[in-house]
Amino acid sequence: MEITYRVDGKEFRTDCSNDCIRIEDEMRGGTRKTVVTARVDMELRNAEILMPWKFNLTDMFMTNGYQSWTETREFMAGEYLTNLAKRPKLLNDKFHYRAYGSQAFWDMPAGVYQGFDFSYITGKNPIFIGSHNFKNAYLMIRFEPNAERIRLVSDCEGRELKEGESFTLFDFDIAEDGEKYFSAFEPVSRQKLAGYTTWYNHYQDINEEKIEKAILWADSRFQVFQIDDGYECFVGDWLDVDRGKFPRGLEPIVQDIHNKPMLAGIWIAPFVAEEESKLVSKHPDWIAKDKKGENIYAGGNWSGCYALDLNHPEVVEYIRKVLTHYAEMQFDFFKLDFLYAANLKRLKGKTRCETSEFAYSLLRETLGKKTILGCGATLANACGRFDFCRVGPDVSLIFDDAPHRRLTHPERISTKVTLMNTIFRSPLNKRMFLNDPDVFMLRSEKLLMPFYQRSALTTINALFGSLLMTPDDLSKYDSKKHAVLNQALDLFFDAKVLSYKREDMLVEIHYEFKGQEKTVFYDMQMGALRDRKRAGPLRKEEDETVL
Repeated sequence: MEITYRVDGKEFRTDCSNDCIRIEDEMRGGTRKTVVTARVDMELRNAEILMPWKFNLTDMFMTNGYQSWTETREFMAGEYLTNLAKRPKLLNDKFHYRAYGSQAFWDMPAGVYQGFDFSYITGKNPIFIGSHNFKNAYLMIRFEPNAERIRLVSDCEGRELKEGESFTLFDFDIAEDGEKYFSAFEPVSRQKLAGYTTWYNHYQDINEEKIEKAILWADSRFQVFQIDDGYECFVGDWLDVDRGKFPRGLEPIVQDIHNKPMLAGIWIAPFVAEEESKLVSKHPDWIAKDKKGENIYAGGNWSGCYALDLNHPEVVEYIRKVLTHYAEMQFDFFKLDFLYAANLKRLKGKTRCETSEFAYSLLRETLGKKTILGCGATLANACGRFDFCRVGPDVSLIFDDAPHRRLTHPERISTKVTLMNTIFRSPLNKRMFLNDPDVFMLRSEKLLMPFYQRSALTTINALFGSLLMTPDDLSKYDSKKHAVLNQALDLFFDAKVLSYKREDMLVEIHYEFKGQEKTVFYDMQMGALRDRKRAGPLRKEEDETVL
């Protein structure tokens, strides 16, 4: 183990206690914990552990992504996440790809499988590593086959310690699998929910008339009706509802949703503001700044969006005011989005992890017992804070989105990617939180996915998720679509996944339903569910089959 720290402007490295720092490193029962205590005022810069490891050609590497949207699955040798260092700098600068994920802070070396807080290897020499240190510092797990080692990095950069203050650098489990690790967690809620969202059908083009119609035909088996982006004048100006779209405001709509009866949901991105918003023009000091004094982008969405600076007390009070406003309007369900932006600028003297802990605690404390869905969130900080957490990127209207967008960043929109995330992050479900796999869509309009892909999306969401949402107008469903919907709702509330295993491009899924054990195979490349193991294109009758 090597620890890097700074004292009086000078940088030092050590692997043992000295006059500046005391190191307590303990390994007990498969858990390693490292605590440092400052003997003088200092700033931590880096800490890492190198473990020699024997890799095999048949190994698969499961690397948990940095945030909700980051591609997460078991990678075979030669499969890697998108490395933005290989993309033209002009594109990164224009669209701010790095802002969305871990590459905002850390480069991704070639030939390395890089995950956060928990990751594992399957094969002849399996290993699972899972961190319990998510209130202090993220654990970066790097599998480095070319160097025959595993590198564990504590994201302690910038953590200031006063003389006598202690800080936990590492606290992680090492085992052959993650069953013991995941069983140690307890979710905030265990209540599954199904419902409707305005996104993916209308996107920002919503108004009172469209929403009132959707409330009327919402399925009686749905418990939630969620209004997504488009009601506000600009992202960041949350208290300014667009009166051209909603002349009566949102209060009457909340009442109509409750009369259905359903939970009323609202979408808010509390830690960002778009460039054209009044917030940015009136409060430029609220925007997070980098070391050069330039605004920190949180991505290229809308007119471009900036991260807010949580070091500013007025920003914190504004977020409280916004959330309280909608809570008092009697919204029950809060989809809080773009949450990774909270730690694009750290709280002074704190780690990125501690910054998100502060930010996500602010959301929970303000909303009390309201139901929270965290989206675009760092997953470890969502644990114990949110009822639901998104576990994949947004679905796309084409199975893997437009070809030019596949070359962007690991958090890109993709139905193909989010389905893999839904499967491989399923161990988190009902443990750290309830998993949100994003929506299913069975409609024929505005979609370029064949029916077998739409059906697979619906079925996998029902099997692996705890939130089953759709933007579809169910009044337009034919009998075939209703059959898939009915089956999905039955699976959602009554089925239990027993196991899953990747073999090449197929995932074999075993589940129990109505007292019977069943098996299906998901083709990751084609986006198809099969009732038996078989390669090649689907026959016509398979495209029409309800599994």
